[in-house]
Amino acid sequence: MMPRVLDVRRLPPPEPLEQVLDTLTDLPKNERLWVVHRREPFPLYDLLKRLGYDWQTRGSGECFKILIWPLDQPPTSAELEWNPPC
Repeated sequence: MMPRVLDVRRLPPPEPLEQVLDTLTDLPKNERLWVVHRREPFPLYDLLKRLGYDWQTRGSGECFKILIWPLDQPPTSAELEWNPPC
């Protein structure tokens, strides 16, 4: 199964945050979400923690990639290694 990728780089604030939260609401429990963002979304992290998600962020400059998953369903090594394009 291909992971879902949400590219929010061109959206003005607060739309990236809203899009991520809306997408997580509709995401089936066994799927992961990759978010491609133009900056590191620090405000998102606290919300994810409170909603029961964990994440891994990689990137720099104007391309950050954040893998998000439910706390009780950690990603596989293959899911962690996959790298969405920027």
